[in-house]
Amino acid sequence: MRRLPAISATVAVGLALAGVAGPAAVAAPDSVAAGVAAPAPIRASDGAYVAEETAVGPHLVDLTIQSPALGTAAKVRLLTPDGWEQRAPGDHWPVLYLLHGCCDSYVSWTRSTDVASIPELQDVLVVMPEAGAAGWYSDWWNGGQGGVPAWETFHLTEVRQIIERGYGAGPKRAIAGLSMGGFGAMSYAARNPGMFRAAASFSGVVHPLKDPSYWLPFFGRTGLDPYALWGDPIAQRNIWQDHDPYYLAKQLRHTALFVATGDGTAGGPFDPPGQTNSLEALIHQENLDFVAQLRELGVSVTTDFYGPGTHSWPYWQRELHRALPMLLGALEAGRGVTTRSLEQ
Repeated sequence: MRRLPAISATVAVGLALAGVAGPAAVAAPDSVAAGVAAPAPIRASDGAYVAEETAVGPHLVDLTIQSPALGTAAKVRLLTPDGWEQRAPGDHWPVLYLLHGCCDSYVSWTRSTDVASIPELQDVLVVMPEAGAAGWYSDWWNGGQGGVPAWETFHLTEVRQIIERGYGAGPKRAIAGLSMGGFGAMSYAARNPGMFRAAASFSGVVHPLKDPSYWLPFFGRTGLDPYALWGDPIAQRNIWQDHDPYYLAKQLRHTALFVATGDGTAGGPFDPPGQTNSLEALIHQENLDFVAQLRELGVSVTTDFYGPGTHSWPYWQRELHRALPMLLGALEAGRGVTTRSLEQ
């Protein structure tokens, strides 16, 4: 278990805002009471900035980022490493991005898994960003006009720059996600070679162009036009391919990879007797094709095709634990921080 740090005045205020019990209220510093201006917010190159920072529990900090890429504000949850609150300028840690699935949010990993109490993550900054209920980790095509929402820009430019400039994130990065987030992990790593040392997908949608008629309804889950994401799978096939990990497999040759799914059949250890899942069965076939494509291209990948199992959190928590040795090995995560210039 993580040790519980002393709670500072800033953390106490954050805990109160989050509805978490804390110590008695602490008076504001004299400089604040006297009306001295607060420090300028940390900004990304496009002007995105942290509008609010709230401590929501031990080692948990939520950032509200005002995002030009999204045209609105969005949340990012940080699971901070030991020593983070006492960081000095130049201190930074390896980073693990954890991406959520469809119809969920940035709180899902800490809500539904034990990620906040995994000892191996005490020396890693874990970043869990909002991605929209059905944002699909993409800058939306919007009939060729672009514009909002631009989730890839939000995550890989705005969030990345902000946490690297002001929150202790270093240049060693890994990424993992489930379902829609598994797609995001593999697509982001392939579309941005060299940005991530490792990528892991748990029940990920890693070949959406294999089943476009199935996935189009998911693209419109937030009330948006599903064709606004990547266009029509026939007329705009090139855009679909530019995001589909199966077609980007060659670009993952220098990334450590972990791919896991069940097959949707009954008999999984975390399911009631007789329970099956057609979604996991479809995703399993996509993953088989994806892994075959990787291996045909000579790209190394570790797999855990564990057979019976549904599309559900107990499996994803287990697979995170199974993927961690690879992810942390790629990050060279160890005790203590390093002090060298950040990549901007």
